[in-house]
Amino acid sequence: MSLYRDEGIVLRTQKLGEADRIVTLLTRRTGLVRAVGKGVRRTKSRFGARLEPFSHVDLQLHVGRTLDVVTQADSLHAYGGLLVVDYARYTAGTAMLETAEKIVVVEKDPSLRQFLLLLGGLRTLAEGEHDPRLVLDAYLLRSLAVAGYAPALEECARCGSQGGHRNFAVHAGGMVCSLCRPAGSATPSPDSIALMLALLRGDWAAADASADRNRSECSGLVAAYLQWHLENGIRSLRLVERT
Repeated sequence: MSLYRDEGIVLRTQKLGEADRIVTLLTRRTGLVRAVGKGVRRTKSRFGARLEPFSHVDLQLHVGRTLDVVTQADSLHAYGGLLVVDYARYTAGTAMLETAEKIVVVEKDPSLRQFLLLLGGLRTLAEGEHDPRLVLDAYLLRSLAVAGYAPALEECARCGSQGGHRNFAVHAGGMVCSLCRPAGSATPSPDSIALMLALLRGDWAAADASADRNRSECSGLVAAYLQWHLENGIRSLRLVERT
């Protein structure tokens, strides 16, 4: 048998047969992995509860023909228990898991930076020190940046001219100058763009001091920008927006 060990975050589970589950994970060294957890839905399963969404686990897997098989799972951090008791944190975390699965497109293509970003985002959500909406938007912006889709916030996305631009065009790649401004561009508040910059840079002091209206506007821009760059929309964002 070909066995390997890795550390992963459970993104999603699906029922398979009467007692098994297909588990989708983002792992530290292997990248996106889909594996079968045999018998994990039985009440006497040795590690069924460890293979739930939001779980950070140490795994041993057997390489299969189509899907790998989980042969051992040890819990490192069970973030789910801390998130499910709070609607805002739970929905933000769900959107993060869905985004991670859709932004890391190719299975078993190492994505260490995306893994560390998701792990840090879940940890920050679980600690509860920041508004869940800010944590989610920070994660989405940084995940896009790691994937090569960072929005232009300090220069024109089209001509590269610096500073003072007032228009944001999702399909153009971010802020645009008056000469490059396409039809349908938004005109966000400068404070909302400053908040996006703070979240992208990890400036939590500035982000925590932001006004609610700027947080709402920032979230709308981030959600629109994210869904433009992903072929399939993030369904979980609909629940987040209701908060």
